[in-house]
Amino acid sequence: MSDPLNESPAPANPGLAAQVRIILVGTQHPGNIGAAARALKTMGLSQLVLVAPEKPLDDDAYRRSAGAEDVLDAAPVHATLAEAVADCRLVLGCTARSRRVQLEQLEPDQAAQRLLGAAPEGPVALVFGRERTGLTNEELQLCHASVHIPSDPAFSSLNLAAAVQVLSYEVRLALLAAAPAAPAAPRPDELPATHEQVEGFFAQLAETLEEIDFHKGRAPDSAMRKLRRLFLRTDLTVNEVRLLRGILADAQRMARIATGRLSP
Repeated sequence: MSDPLNESPAPANPGLAAQVRIILVGTQHPGNIGAAARALKTMGLSQLVLVAPEKPLDDDAYRRSAGAEDVLDAAPVHATLAEAVADCRLVLGCTARSRRVQLEQLEPDQAAQRLLGAAPEGPVALVFGRERTGLTNEELQLCHASVHIPSDPAFSSLNLAAAVQVLSYEVRLALLAAAPAAPAAPRPDELPATHEQVEGFFAQLAETLEEIDFHKGRAPDSAMRKLRRLFLRTDLTVNEVRLLRGILADAQRMARIATGRLSP
C-alpha cells in the first residue's frame, strides 16, 4: 500500500527537471555524494555532476544512495567548475552569507523560481562546495547569484546532502507549480548566452582594458569584479555578447594601431 504522504499531487514537468543540474565541487567523502544523489532523486531530479571529487565513488557512496545508483552511474566528472557549467544559462552557488565576492543573494524558494525561469532556454545549475570550506571565491565568481539556506545562526552547519535536499525540495515545489505548456522557442540569437560565451566576453573585456591602459597601474581585479556583477545582472543574449565582443575587437584594433603594433 502506498504512503499518501509521499505521493505528489501532480507529476512535475520532466522537461524542466532534466535541465536542472546539481553540481558537487571537490567533495571529500564519497558517501556524501551517494546521499546527495538520493536527496535529488527523491525530488524528481536526475542530473548530478561532479567536479574534481577528492576520491572516486566507492561502496559507501552506492550504499548511501539507497536506490539512486542510476544517478551516480550517469554522473559526469569534470576537472573544473568552468568546464561543468560551460553550456549553462544560469549558475547559482550555495554559500554562507559572509563572502568577499559580492553576489546577489537568494533564498531557496527564490533560487528555485529563478532556475526554472531560465530552464526552458537551456541547462541551469545549483552548485555546492566542499564539506568543510564550501566554494572558493574564484568558483563563486563563476556564479550569477548565491543561495543561502536560512538555518539557525546558533547551529548553522548543514550536511552536504541535507543542503542538496533543501534546495531540491524547493525546485520540486516550483516544478509542481510550473505550467506544463512549453513557451514558443526563441530565435537562436535571442537565447541567453551560455556560461562559456559570457566567460569568453569577460576574458576579452579584461584584455581590452589592459590594452587601452584603463587601469592606469591600478590592480585590475576590483574593476573586473564590478564589471562582472554589472553584466551578469543583464542576462546577456547570444546576440548581445556578439555585439559587445565586436565593439571590444574594434577597440583592441585601434589600441594596437595607436601603439604601432598594427598598421591602419
